[in-house]
Amino acid sequence: MAELDLFRFVPFRLNRLAAEVSHALSEEYQTLYGLDIPEWRVMATLGFRDDACSAQFIAQCTRTHKSTISRAVTTLLARGLIERVENSIDRRAFELRLSRHGKTLYDELIPRLLAKEKDILSCLTAQERRDFAHALDKIERSLDLVQTRHPHKADAY
Repeated sequence: MAELDLFRFVPFRLNRLAAEVSHALSEEYQTLYGLDIPEWRVMATLGFRDDACSAQFIAQCTRTHKSTISRAVTTLLARGLIERVENSIDRRAFELRLSRHGKTLYDELIPRLLAKEKDILSCLTAQERRDFAHALDKIERSLDLVQTRHPHKADAY
């Protein structure tokens, strides 16, 4: 029987790494803006897009449970950081986008998060960072993870 070295097991390592990086970044948006991780995921997904999208796309894109995204959306709507817009195809449905206040917050926060990312990756050489990004791209593609900002190009959730 094969033995499992937990600290060499890639899924375990990726999970720990993701949790630690997420925590490091959350210190920025939690302290400054009172956002929790799911709320930030909604803001981040909406912020990098040029148009509105559904909560379903956000859940699929971020790999966050729909109920968690729904609670985050409710909080962000109440805080005026996002807004609902009518779906141009189905008037009974709605999509989400950043409000003016949400866009201002997003624009203030992004340079801080990019600096934090740079700090986290500073232990790698430029080539190692490129290789790491390339390896992540390949793994994401092999797992059919959303890699586009356009919901119509994403598979159904």
